[in-house]
Amino acid sequence: MLHKFYFITDRKKFKKPFLDTIKEVLDKGIRLFQIREKDLPDNELFKLTEDVLKIAEGYDVKIIINSRLDIALLLNLDGVHLPENGLPIEPIKKKFPNLIVGKSCHSLECGLQAYQDGADYVFISPIFQVEGKAPPIGVEKLREIVNKLPLPVYALGGINKYNVQSVLDTGVYGIASIRYFLD
Repeated sequence: MLHKFYFITDRKKFKKPFLDTIKEVLDKGIRLFQIREKDLPDNELFKLTEDVLKIAEGYDVKIIINSRLDIALLLNLDGVHLPENGLPIEPIKKKFPNLIVGKSCHSLECGLQAYQDGADYVFISPIFQVEGKAPPIGVEKLREIVNKLPLPVYALGGINKYNVQSVLDTGVYGIASIRYFLD
């Protein structure tokens, strides 16, 4: 079972050291993490993920890595999260049926395809304005998508303490965020 709150790492947005931030979020009760440090060289990303696993020992936490099926398998992570134009879901699920596979989507069509391909969940984003991202879809479009997708939908993008209730009111499965869980 997936948890409702999904923390995504981005050390460039953390005010505290990376591992201190991970511990803090764990202590707040968040139990679903995505390691998403796209700019790190392979060896550093591998090491950082090992460090997260050490800190997470003793917590009932699921750890997913962004795009890196190889690291997910080598470190026996719980899953891999794929970008919209990432690896195909179907062969991953066929070869590794117990691996959680998620996908980033920006439309209902992408979400339906991810479902057909065997995804365990999707991100729909951005919900609100986020600098450097596509135009926001808003809560009404999110509600429409949630009502048509037969798999867990996490809302992502621009979610804060002032608008989180309107997102939850759409019926989403959960909230995915970098900054929301840091406040």
